[in-house]
Amino acid sequence: MKAFADLYARLDATTSSNAKLAAMQFYFQQVPAADAAWAVYFLAGGRPRQLVPSRLLRETAMQAAALPEWLFEESYQAVGDLAETISLLLPESPHSSDEGLAAWMQDKLLPLRGLPPEALAERLPRLWAQLDRRSLMVCIKLITGAFRVGVSKLLVTRALASVGGLDPKRVAQRLVGYTDLSHRPSAEGYRALIAAESTDEHAQRGGQPYPFFLAHPLQLPLEEFDAQLGAPADWLVEWKWDGIRAQLVKRDGQLWVWSRGEELVTERFPELQALAARLPDGCVIDGEIVVWKGAPEALTERAPVDTATAGSEALKRFAVQPFALLQQRIGRKTLTAKVLEQAPVALLAYDLLEWRGEDWRQHPQQQRRAQLEALVAETTAGDLLDGLPAGPEVLMLSPRLEARDWADLARQREASRELGVEGMMLKARDGQYGVGRTKDVGTWWKWKVDPYSVDAVLIYAQRGHGRRASLYTDFTFAVWEGAPGDPERKLVPFAKAYSGLTDEEMRKVDAIVRKTTVEKFGPVRSVTPSLVFELGFEGIAASSRHKSGIAVRFPRMLRWRHDKPVDDADTLESLRELLG
Repeated sequence: MKAFADLYARLDATTSSNAKLAAMQFYFQQVPAADAAWAVYFLAGGRPRQLVPSRLLRETAMQAAALPEWLFEESYQAVGDLAETISLLLPESPHSSDEGLAAWMQDKLLPLRGLPPEALAERLPRLWAQLDRRSLMVCIKLITGAFRVGVSKLLVTRALASVGGLDPKRVAQRLVGYTDLSHRPSAEGYRALIAAESTDEHAQRGGQPYPFFLAHPLQLPLEEFDAQLGAPADWLVEWKWDGIRAQLVKRDGQLWVWSRGEELVTERFPELQALAARLPDGCVIDGEIVVWKGAPEALTERAPVDTATAGSEALKRFAVQPFALLQQRIGRKTLTAKVLEQAPVALLAYDLLEWRGEDWRQHPQQQRRAQLEALVAETTAGDLLDGLPAGPEVLMLSPRLEARDWADLARQREASRELGVEGMMLKARDGQYGVGRTKDVGTWWKWKVDPYSVDAVLIYAQRGHGRRASLYTDFTFAVWEGAPGDPERKLVPFAKAYSGLTDEEMRKVDAIVRKTTVEKFGPVRSVTPSLVFELGFEGIAASSRHKSGIAVRFPRMLRWRHDKPVDDADTLESLRELLG
């Protein structure tokens, strides 16, 4: 554990990518393969489920440090991180365990899950006493599932590639699925990550997907599109769906479904299992899982080339339902028949990464698309296999859009809100399928519509985390319910946001929060309404779980409205109008 804690400290102490890379390379070369396997898991973003409830950790730490609860909570609010708070408050141990990360995880930490409170209260102090302060902090982060350090998965990939003398893209391929909850890191698994390439490696992949190719945001003025992108004919253009990006893998008679976060989510979408008997072995489809209610023909109901009717009754909404409905389904532990009926899903396919066991990512985009169209047509034709009914409406093509010029596409894009999409995707016709957000073999652009926005009032504040632990940076915002002059008019909270302001603006808001605090509720402060901010968000949906009756997606602060008095902030009615 000490070696891993030292690595954490080195990574946390620098912003230099080269220094982080060197630190990881040194660690991987010095520790046993089993320790390296677990380190890769955590550094690449693995998040095991919490092993011990936070409340029990607090109580055990307070008892071990002989501190009253109020003092522990004040310390926690000042530090902003539970693991760091406990490591600072507990008496420093003279011991420093030399056992590696793998031994700690497998023999000491993982067995904690599910133990009764009295057993945990007895076992935790004995474990903590074996660790120096730095190792103790890292240990508690692993227990809570909150381990994070400033390295990207790409940087971890580069470190492993350097250790193994490999192409980083090969390592990226091998890392896909490594951080899934079902995966248990092992020495053998680590050695496979850095092993020399073999000719039969592809054939032994089982249900493993490919690294996802990611799009870049397109923020050019329309008049620069021709100069920067060329003609629209050079691109495949599709709608940008608001769902869950996924890969459907069919090999060896089995079907696997992977999310973009490299989680195996097959069991969450049983409808897609109907495709297991219909898709041929050796194919991998990239697409978007959405809640779908309607016939496949609805996908063809898109804006015509002449978009003079954009925004009229002629533009019908797709059968794709709002993301909020999909999110509610994902959040359920049990998928009942009622849930499956209320929120049926489908995969809108837009790329083919593997065909009949061959990696097709190096084929041009237009060739992959042509073969995908043939595959979907065959799969849903109803006569692929004897005795099977017509293909289930769970696999459909993401339709391509046509236009005379970029201005015409821009007019079609204006209908995105009506159609329930986020904008458009542009994919180079001759481009290959890359790894991550790169442009070396091809380019994808996401041409999103501007976010929704409203002016809202800050009413609650909470301290941030990490370097913002001493500042109030996490805010709750509200809008008005009732007309001006109405004695019953009140502010109704509807969103929380913590990003979008500069550090200097955050410090100014923090000072105002401290001066205008009305009440304290644990870590939360209620403030006198005096600040108005323009909030932006990607989506909006009705929600019975929120006091306002509305839920917004990805809220962030666009700007501080110094020019706007609190009474002129937006209303709940204006939010309801956006729902339309």
